[in-house]
Amino acid sequence: MVSAVVMRGVTKTFPGVVANDHVDFSAETGEIHGLLGENGAGKTVLMSILYGLYRFDEGAIIIDGEEVEVDSPSTAMRLGIGMVHQHFMLVPSLTVAENIILGREPIKNGVFLDTERMLRDVGEFCDKYRLDVDLEAPVHTLSVGVQQRVEILKALYRGADVLILDEPTAVLTPQEVDELFKAIRALREEGKTVIFISHKLREVLAICDRVTVLKKGRVVGTVDASETDQGRLAEMMVGREVVYTFDKDYCEAGEPVLVVEGLEALDDRNLQALRGVELEVCASEILGIAGVEGNGQTELIETLMGLRKPTAGKILLNDSEITTLPPGERIRAGISHVPEDRHKRGIVSDFSVMENLILGSHRNTEFTQWGQVLDLAKASSYSDKLIEDYSIDTPSKKTLARNLSGGNQQRLVVAREFSREPKLIIAAQPTRGLDVGATEYVRRKLLEMRDQGCAVLLLSADLDEIWAISDRIAVIYEGRIVATRDPKETSEQELGLLMAGGRDD
Repeated sequence: MVSAVVMRGVTKTFPGVVANDHVDFSAETGEIHGLLGENGAGKTVLMSILYGLYRFDEGAIIIDGEEVEVDSPSTAMRLGIGMVHQHFMLVPSLTVAENIILGREPIKNGVFLDTERMLRDVGEFCDKYRLDVDLEAPVHTLSVGVQQRVEILKALYRGADVLILDEPTAVLTPQEVDELFKAIRALREEGKTVIFISHKLREVLAICDRVTVLKKGRVVGTVDASETDQGRLAEMMVGREVVYTFDKDYCEAGEPVLVVEGLEALDDRNLQALRGVELEVCASEILGIAGVEGNGQTELIETLMGLRKPTAGKILLNDSEITTLPPGERIRAGISHVPEDRHKRGIVSDFSVMENLILGSHRNTEFTQWGQVLDLAKASSYSDKLIEDYSIDTPSKKTLARNLSGGNQQRLVVAREFSREPKLIIAAQPTRGLDVGATEYVRRKLLEMRDQGCAVLLLSADLDEIWAISDRIAVIYEGRIVATRDPKETSEQELGLLMAGGRDD
């Protein structure tokens, strides 16, 4: 049988980096093929070459038995290759149907959009692939799971026989993951080929037929999913055994460190985002906040950090009200923040590793002379210690932060925030986009800080992460904390239902 996709000897280099080193990869017709690897292993680059976003330096791409040149995404789409990116490419103000047919609009009278034909054609298409969506709903009103369905339909409508899914479950509830997997299996039954990129090994094993693992730009191996397990795949990826479940030592929670009372805030559109949030986090405790993205998590973090003004409510840190304090004073009061977007809020890309490590503390007396001039010797010594203690893989402390891998950028942020000896850590999506090795490292560090008496507020869309290290779990839905659970006394189904707005009976 002719393979749907064959990539032979694909090599791609960037200045100083070999991203793909003579990679051989193939996916069969009617197969769900998993693609795994650490951050920087080359999997995204490889799929970007297949989709025409990059040109390889050498190698060959064969589609349905014929060697082809994929020089752009439009060429890839003509060849039947589609890609659904982790960050959706939809126009929020347009309807579902308008997004799906964008660029291929049916026209009547030579000028006007033929709405009736559009709805009929797209409706038939949705029925064919059993992907049920409200075609006339504006995209901005849809849940993340439904938006993802629209992205898949958009790729299929353009004739995709090979569909690349990049981290497709990153922000979905368990129920939405189940629905996505049903849709993917239906595509396989239709003879479509699906390439599934993910860091969630459990999901890869649940949905894929075969799995290819990349490490440092090379193929480690391809295995049948039915003949392997998480431990073996992780070892192929990072070269050692990786821990997924943590035997947390019992740690008795202390006095409340963070208390939030009736907190309300508006979003960027001046709509209500937080609706009377009530929560407390104690010393030596990790409180995990579970929820589908867009339910007030970002506004909660920004309000706690002083980046967004509340419209009502109080924030107390160790019994002292900090509701109106600016961010700098909150940091000095003992709050550390691992932001959900490290590029936007965590690092300054054009600053060196050393400059990023002292950021926020650069005016402290330990790093200045005469209260004004940066003491380079002290800053250098401090940076060297953090680079060693937190295993930041960098050629030099003078290296620009933008040149570090995603995992090492996150280690840099964690090193800076945890080294301040905080009373409270607000960790937002701390392992998003990280490979299994880096994920394990960050989770261990959070547990270490808890064991040292720190209060930790963990916000994550990854239920596995919440489950792995939280002492208590609170669920946020539409700007409210709708339930708090002991992880030992709840289930994935119950939390998923609460995250989707189900009743707390």
